[in-house]
Amino acid sequence: MTIFLTLIVVFLLIVTLVQLLRVSELLSQIKNKDVNEITDNDNNTQGWLFLVIGFGFIAFVIWQMISWNHLLLPPAATEHGLQIDALMDVSMGLILILFFILTPMLFIFAYKYRGSKSRKAFFFSHNNKLEVIWTVVPTIVLTALIIYGLKTWDRAMNVEVTKETKIIEIYAKQFGWTARYSGEDNVLGSANFRLVKGPNVLGVDMLDPNAADDKITREVHLVVNKPVMLKFRSQDVIHSAYLPHFRVQMNCVPGIVTQFGFTPNKTTKEMKEQEVQGHDSNNAKEVRDQNALGSIQQQLLDVPFLHGEVNTHSRYKEEEGNAPNIN
Repeated sequence: MTIFLTLIVVFLLIVTLVQLLRVSELLSQIKNKDVNEITDNDNNTQGWLFLVIGFGFIAFVIWQMISWNHLLLPPAATEHGLQIDALMDVSMGLILILFFILTPMLFIFAYKYRGSKSRKAFFFSHNNKLEVIWTVVPTIVLTALIIYGLKTWDRAMNVEVTKETKIIEIYAKQFGWTARYSGEDNVLGSANFRLVKGPNVLGVDMLDPNAADDKITREVHLVVNKPVMLKFRSQDVIHSAYLPHFRVQMNCVPGIVTQFGFTPNKTTKEMKEQEVQGHDSNNAKEVRDQNALGSIQQQLLDVPFLHGEVNTHSRYKEEEGNAPNIN
């Protein structure tokens, strides 16, 4: 009902504005004025409106940054996450510098050079020096950013798999997630979607000797400062595995094995404490009023079977303690 009344009010306001414009046109005709003529008063009004709206928009952006900055990303809990955050800070820093320089200039110039009958337009064909500057400088900056980004991407994606790297498969299907640990040999057994049948929900080749010691579970435990390689598969459609604290987001594509390697450098407890501290600095009352543990678990990993707990799993025990896990 409220929405219906709101729509009626908006419609009536539009009708009222249209009628007022018609009345204004009729008055102009009575006074023998050209309704299409733009006067200096019109230009002054438009100029001031540009300033008010423009700086109002800038103030709104600043308020948004202050109010919602803490929701962008949680604190990084991996080594490569710090590098990605540094790249993000550099990129956003350059964007914001340009935004806060060029946007005010846009509205100030619109006001300063508003139309006036006493002013004639200046014909400016070109300026070679200016054209070189605004071509070369952005090219150099963008090239530097691209090279920096490619190096960061290369370090994050091309992770060397060593004997210390734990291999874990993440299997997605509608609607759920399953994990498969490599066993003592740290080698996953082969799998094929054609073998998915009955209890063999992952399509594991039971004739493969490497599959004999694989552990299938709904929980994953990661050990701090120990590298891990996640291999992603999908049974049906494309799923997105998103682990924001670990700065990991990888699509699970049917028929293709994708992977992402990283090294956790914080325990779940440390992540939770940082999360609470970040929320306290922005909105202490809101955090105190909610169940911090449940809230952080929900935000920790935005994948249905992922959450943060420490220690062990009843079916598969990786190592004692110090392990932010995926559940």
